[in-house]
Amino acid sequence: MDLRDFYLLAALIACLRLDSAVAQELIYTIREELPENVPIGNIPKDLNISHINAATGTSASLVYRLVSKAGDAPLVKVSSTTGEIFTTSNRIDREKLCAGASYAEENECFFELEVVILPNDFFRLIKIKIIVKDTNDNAPMFPSPVINISIPENTLINSRFPIPSATDPDTGFNGVQHYELLNGQSVFGLDIVETPEGEKWPQLIVQQNLDREQKDTYVMKIKVEDGGTPQKSSTAILQVTVSDVNDNRPVFKESQVEVHIPENAPVGTSVIQLHATDADIGSNAEIRYIFGAQVAPATKRFFALNNTTGLITVQRSLDREETAIHKVTVLASDGSSTPARATVTINVTDVNDNPPNIDLRYIISPINGTVYLSEKDPVNTKIALITVSDKDTDVNGKVICFIEREVPFHLKAVYDNQYLLETSSLLDYEGTKEFSFKIVASDSGKPSLNQTALVRVKLEDENDNPPIFSQPVIELSVSENNRRGLYLTTISATDEDSGKNADIVYQLGPNASFFDLDRKTGVLTASRVFDREEQERFIFTVTARDNGTPPLQSQAAVIVTVLDENDNSPKFTHNHFQFFVSENLPKYSTVGVITVTDADAGENKAVTLSILNDNENFVLDPFSGVIKSNVSFDREQQSSYTFDVKAVDGGQPPRSSTAKVTINVMDVNDNSPVVIYPPSNTSFKLVPLSAIPGSVVAEVFAVDIDTGMNAELKYTIVSGNSKGLFRIDPVTGNITLEEKPNPSDVGLHRLVVNISDLGYPKSLHTLVLVFLYVNDTAGNASHIYDLIRRTMETPLDRNIGDSSQPYQNEDYLTIMIAIVAGAMVVIVVIFVTVLVRCRHASRFKAAQRSKQGAEWMSPNQENKQNKKKKRKKRKSPKSSLLNFVTIEESKPDDAVHEPINGTISLPAELEEQSIGRFDWGTAPPTTFKPNSPDLAKHYKSASPQSAFHLKPDTPVSVKKHHVIQELPLDNTFVGGCDTLSKRSSTSSDHFSASECSSQGGFKTKGPLHTRQFIG
Repeated sequence: MDLRDFYLLAALIACLRLDSAVAQELIYTIREELPENVPIGNIPKDLNISHINAATGTSASLVYRLVSKAGDAPLVKVSSTTGEIFTTSNRIDREKLCAGASYAEENECFFELEVVILPNDFFRLIKIKIIVKDTNDNAPMFPSPVINISIPENTLINSRFPIPSATDPDTGFNGVQHYELLNGQSVFGLDIVETPEGEKWPQLIVQQNLDREQKDTYVMKIKVEDGGTPQKSSTAILQVTVSDVNDNRPVFKESQVEVHIPENAPVGTSVIQLHATDADIGSNAEIRYIFGAQVAPATKRFFALNNTTGLITVQRSLDREETAIHKVTVLASDGSSTPARATVTINVTDVNDNPPNIDLRYIISPINGTVYLSEKDPVNTKIALITVSDKDTDVNGKVICFIEREVPFHLKAVYDNQYLLETSSLLDYEGTKEFSFKIVASDSGKPSLNQTALVRVKLEDENDNPPIFSQPVIELSVSENNRRGLYLTTISATDEDSGKNADIVYQLGPNASFFDLDRKTGVLTASRVFDREEQERFIFTVTARDNGTPPLQSQAAVIVTVLDENDNSPKFTHNHFQFFVSENLPKYSTVGVITVTDADAGENKAVTLSILNDNENFVLDPFSGVIKSNVSFDREQQSSYTFDVKAVDGGQPPRSSTAKVTINVMDVNDNSPVVIYPPSNTSFKLVPLSAIPGSVVAEVFAVDIDTGMNAELKYTIVSGNSKGLFRIDPVTGNITLEEKPNPSDVGLHRLVVNISDLGYPKSLHTLVLVFLYVNDTAGNASHIYDLIRRTMETPLDRNIGDSSQPYQNEDYLTIMIAIVAGAMVVIVVIFVTVLVRCRHASRFKAAQRSKQGAEWMSPNQENKQNKKKKRKKRKSPKSSLLNFVTIEESKPDDAVHEPINGTISLPAELEEQSIGRFDWGTAPPTTFKPNSPDLAKHYKSASPQSAFHLKPDTPVSVKKHHVIQELPLDNTFVGGCDTLSKRSSTSSDHFSASECSSQGGFKTKGPLHTRQFIG
């Protein structure tokens, strides 16, 4: 087996093993003469092509490319992105496309094209066959506009004479369908004869006897029509000449003849000898042979007809590939009007006279005839679509295709006589830079004919090596306050490629605005002055990129650490620190924390604190900044302390700064509420039975000389309202009716009202008795006052109606009147005595207020003076309080005058109502709870200045004097709070000045109607 036979066998095997996944076929049917951009089909939809890579599962963008020769005018176009097929501006003309042999209705006129799908991972070759259906765009035409026929005058009726048939390039029903004779003059008729090939031949029928002497010429029209929609037609003039009698017409021995002649028959070769006979004699028997009117001019060029002998010969070289069958109509005429007709079918047989044709259509567009591939292109990269063909038939037309020498390319059969030129292995630019090889197509004729096509492929060097840094992470340090343009380091990278692929340029990444980098040399310099306090470390990337196409790059991380210099002084968080402490804070307690920072680092950041101008009143921890008191605070002696603090860092040379500190001493809750109205515990209000619910029947009003929450008051009825007849407003102190009184409510009602402030942690309170007499009138006031005096014997936690004594008994009333009359004398004496003491006490308390009049909220002396004036105004109308006391002062060891002690045990809900609590949720942002653990945190969050309320280290008793009430001597209010024995000083919060016991109820100790000064 020689090399040629081996290639032939390999090609035949490849043709039998077509890859259905690569090669697929589509068939579309369209009509001719469609306008531009008419959709024909959709390749991915019609083939159900997925855009998902089965190997990776990722979506890919497919490219659809029509494979065509350069310079061809494509009849269709393919969208590269969607795969849709459209018509182009080049109209598809079926008659032009399928010119040549006649197409019957069942024959198809079609053209084929190929589309490839890229990229290589999704490669497919799609063979598309487009069948072109005929449209009625051509009218049938006679061979000549005037048709002449000669008919002998002795022609019998119903004799038939052939008329040259019309032709129509259209096929099927759009072809010739009907003939019609116009103006036949009843002498002639028309008949249609259909041949086995489907052709329709018109024949003229003689319907009457002809007489040349009467009329020798007849002029008519013949019309031909097709069957299309809309129907098309044409006409020709039919001129019939009546000739003299010729009794016999020629007759062919065979009217249908078929012959075969090889296409390489030389000129002059005899094709067939036609023979016709005529029964006449003489000149009427002389026969002349001519081509019929239906013979195509092209056929007449290939064959010659001897007019005398009827011999058909070859007068021009035949080409089966151009026309394989020639149909010749020969007429034999003896001069009469009715010639004989014979049809000769000449079949041109094939000889191996055509070498195979190689149609090389590149998938990768060549440049000047050379295909450029990258060395990184994968195996099976498609280069071109090769179609081989041979115009010969049978064995002569069987073609094999192969590459003549060993190269890293191969041909892959996809259809009969179609191959894909692909790479068969990885390409290496360093091994071979260029390939030039031939593709050979050989047929199977004897002898075999060959055709070759030259393919040139050049490889391009691929930039497949990125630059590599010597260090993936580059670390360096530089001192702050540097000079601009300071050299830092040189960054370098290497590239294993060569040429421009090895030319490296350097580029800074983001966050590198403080640096400059030379793109060629890689020298890194500082473009700005570094400040470690603003940024201590710079982390950025440097990119090294080569000049390849596409360029490759790599990155290295650069870490620049800025070293510290002592260029920042210590900085206090505030220029002026203000702390607030309670006046009962013990010695050596923490009063505040100084916060200072230094933006430097290391030893430059180590700060030492000291007090500059304090007379050893405070001790400052030099490292933590905690300030502790070295004195016991007394707000009345000194309300604030101010000194300077100095901070020095550990740098060389050291830096320092100062700040001002003010310690403000706050007041405590040491004043109980003072009742202004009602004027005494023995006054009463009349509540008529006609009073309506919601009406105000009495009012309680009190003041507290403390400030802030310590002066906020709350009013509560704690006893005497068992029927729920009355209600007191907790804010205004107004007592209103809850329901309309009825006769059973008539009489005296004693309400025990608790007035408490909202001081923290313990509130102070005062009790006041409010008498309400329910009746239509109060005619006997002395009787009511006597009832009030009697209620003093009833414990405060019991209703006066619970007493078993019959206050309404007439005898008892008489006795009581006598007692009261006797006691009035004693009361006058007591009144005078109390008045003198009240004046003395007022002067004493004025002196005390001058000592404690300043508020904790502000050290402003002007405010102190204003508040003193307000306090004086608050107690000024002494005349309105002179009638408060109506009961004698108690005397020791006297059972009759034993003071009335009232003890009330309240339920839990009343206890909660009677004690005001400070709500920390509503506290102002500059006030902090005493138990807050992080003083510095609270300090930093305050704006503009913070207040610290610190808990002392150890509790201590309050040493200052307290006055329980500023009331006239005749004040008989129940309660008051002994703040000296109850006060707790364990908290530095300004709300924790004092407390008054409220556990289990309000307790009043000592005489109900006396005043006491506790020193």
